[in-house]
Amino acid sequence: MIWSWIPGNADRILSLTVEHLRLALIPVLVGLVLSVPLGWLANRYPLARAVLVPAAGVLYTIPSLTLFVVLPGILGTRILSEINIIVALTIYTVALLVRTIADALAAVPGLVIAAATAMGYRQARRFLDIELPLAIPVLIAGLRVATVSSISLVSVGALIGVGGLGEFFTEGFQLQFPTEIIVGVALTVLLALAGDAVLLVIGRILTPWNRHAAGGAT
Repeated sequence: MIWSWIPGNADRILSLTVEHLRLALIPVLVGLVLSVPLGWLANRYPLARAVLVPAAGVLYTIPSLTLFVVLPGILGTRILSEINIIVALTIYTVALLVRTIADALAAVPGLVIAAATAMGYRQARRFLDIELPLAIPVLIAGLRVATVSSISLVSVGALIGVGGLGEFFTEGFQLQFPTEIIVGVALTVLLALAGDAVLLVIGRILTPWNRHAAGGAT
């Protein structure tokens, strides 16, 4: 490990870290927005669940490198376009979250839904005010998995020339320079841990009733 390499390449490390975060987090946000209505459909209609959940499972089994290479032909983008990485990781995020959201909504007690309906809540308001908030703990758990997965998979994009911190892996192997590889691995792990921790805190903030319940239990 050559420690002096780090300060000498601080600007590049920062630039690739920002690029890595951009490539990883945009798909998570877009995937979340797309997954909520799809998860609602899968929970609301058995036929939709029979189609969406297996389809999501199949999509997640596609190797990331294959998707990165195939997408330019489908989207009409250049092989080095960041859009390929963002679209591919969005597909993985949706594939992970559709079932999670459907299961989370299905776990909302029927008595709660019945009580909300009896109080005059229409379907859309009941979903936004009652069902979705109660589904947040499970939703956040799925989002943590999707975020860590997205941060990890960005590095694979380096094999086609767009991969954030993954560039340190490929360059380090080509030059047989372990310091670059170690820095790339360490920063990727740190980003994944940081993203997981942030979502854990957000989940606790959005579900204060869980903290109160835990406090009451003790």
